[in-house]
Amino acid sequence: MEPRIQYAKTSDGVSIAFWTLGEGTPLIHMPLGFSHTQMEWQFPECRGWYERLAEKRKLVRYDGRGFGLSERDITEFRLDAQVLDLEAVVDRLGLERFALYGGFILGPVAIAYAARHPERVSRLLLWCSWARASDAYRSPQAQTIITLRDKDWEIYTETVAHTLMGWAAGEQARRYAALIRESCTPEMLQAAFSAINQIDVAALLSQVSAPTLVLDRREVAAGARVSVARSLASRIPDARLALLEGASGIPYLGDMESVLRAIDEFLGEGEEAAPAAAQASAAGAVHTILFTDVEGSTALTQRLGDAKARVVLRTHERIVREALKEHGGAEVKTMGDGFMASFPSATRALECAIAMQRAFATWDAGVGAGLAPPEGAASSAPTEAIRVRIGLNAGEPIREEEDLFGTAVNLAARIAAKAEGGEILASDVVRQLVAGKGFLFSDRGDVALRGFEDPVRLYEVRWQEPV
Repeated sequence: MEPRIQYAKTSDGVSIAFWTLGEGTPLIHMPLGFSHTQMEWQFPECRGWYERLAEKRKLVRYDGRGFGLSERDITEFRLDAQVLDLEAVVDRLGLERFALYGGFILGPVAIAYAARHPERVSRLLLWCSWARASDAYRSPQAQTIITLRDKDWEIYTETVAHTLMGWAAGEQARRYAALIRESCTPEMLQAAFSAINQIDVAALLSQVSAPTLVLDRREVAAGARVSVARSLASRIPDARLALLEGASGIPYLGDMESVLRAIDEFLGEGEEAAPAAAQASAAGAVHTILFTDVEGSTALTQRLGDAKARVVLRTHERIVREALKEHGGAEVKTMGDGFMASFPSATRALECAIAMQRAFATWDAGVGAGLAPPEGAASSAPTEAIRVRIGLNAGEPIREEEDLFGTAVNLAARIAAKAEGGEILASDVVRQLVAGKGFLFSDRGDVALRGFEDPVRLYEVRWQEPV
C-alpha cells in the first residue's frame, strides 16, 4: 500500500512532504537529489527498496524544498535552509534519536546535521556522496552534463538518468528522466544547484560523532569517485567504507542486495547494542549520573552571536566526549550547553568529572595567555574561557528507549545547577560509594533543591592538582 503523504512546516515557513513506513527504530531516508515521494512508488524497484528498508525499522522519506510534493515556489536553498527541511520532519514526528541516510547532493546536508545534532543521530549513512561539490563535479563528464542543463532540459534529464542508472538501463532510465522533469522545474533546479554547489562541509567532518558508513559503487560515473569516498571515510571519526561493485548510482538498481546487506549489518550493530544497554539499567542496577552545564551560556550567545558561541560550545562538547570515552561513560543526551551521562561505577564517574575540569582549566589557561585554540577547533574560535558546572548522584534510574528517568536523574540535575563554574558537586550517596578511594571532599552542608521536600547533603569534590 502506498504510504500516506503528510506535511511538516519548516521554521522559515516551507511545507515539506513526507511519509513513514514500518515500525521500530527510525531511519530517515533523505532525498538523493531529484525527488518525488509519490511518483517513486510507480517504480517497482524503488518500491521494493523502501519496503525492504522498512522491514526492520520505521522508514521516513521526504521531498526537499522545491521538489516533488513539497512547496515549489522557493528561493532559499543554502545549507542552513536544507537543514531546516530535515529538522521540520524530525520535529513533526517527535523523533528523539534516529539513523540518517543521505546521498549525492544531500550528503553534505546529512553531515552538517549530524555534526550539529550528535544527540539525535545514532548512525550516519552516506551514499555516493562528498563533503563539497567541487569534489564531484570537476570531471569533464560532469561539466558536460551541467552545460546541458542550461541548454536543453529534456536531453539533460535523459542524460542524468542514464548516467545515474547506467547506460544500459533503457526503459528504466527513460522513466526516471520523466520523474526528474516532474520533480522540479528547470528554473528551480538551477536555483537549487547554484546554492547547493557552494556547500562545503569539509570542516565539519571531524565533528561527526555518530558511527558512519560511507557507501559507494566503484563504477558510478556521476557519483563520488573512489578516491573521494575514501577521503570522506578517512576524515570522519569512527567511519567505515563499503565499496560495492556496479555502475548504477541508484541503490535499488544493480546489486541491491549487497547494498541492503551492508546497511542492515551496520544498523543492526546499533540495534543489537540497545538491549544490552537496557539490561545494564534493569531494576536493581545502580548507576552514577553526571550532568555538565556551561555557566553563562545564554550571555555568551548574546555577546558573541550564535555562530561564534557554537565554536566555544563545541569545545565543551569535545572535552566532555573525550573524557567520557576515556573513563567508560555513556552519553545519554546533550542539551546544547550541557550533557547527561551514566556510569556503572561511581569511581569512574568521579575520575571522569575531575578529568573534565582539569581539561577545561587547561583551556582557560590558554585563553588567558592568548594562545591559539587547540587542534580540532576552528582557527576563528573566540578566545573565551569555558566555566562548567558538574553534578553527580547515584541511584537506580528508569530506562525508556535511550533515555534515563527518575529521582536519581532529577537529583543529579539539581545538584549540577547548584554548582559554580569550575566546581564538581556530589551527593552523599556518591561520596559513600567511593569511600577509601582517595577522593577529597569538602562538606557543603544541607542544601535545599528545587522539587525536593527535604534538604540534600552536598559535597564539593576537590580536583585541582597539588601545587
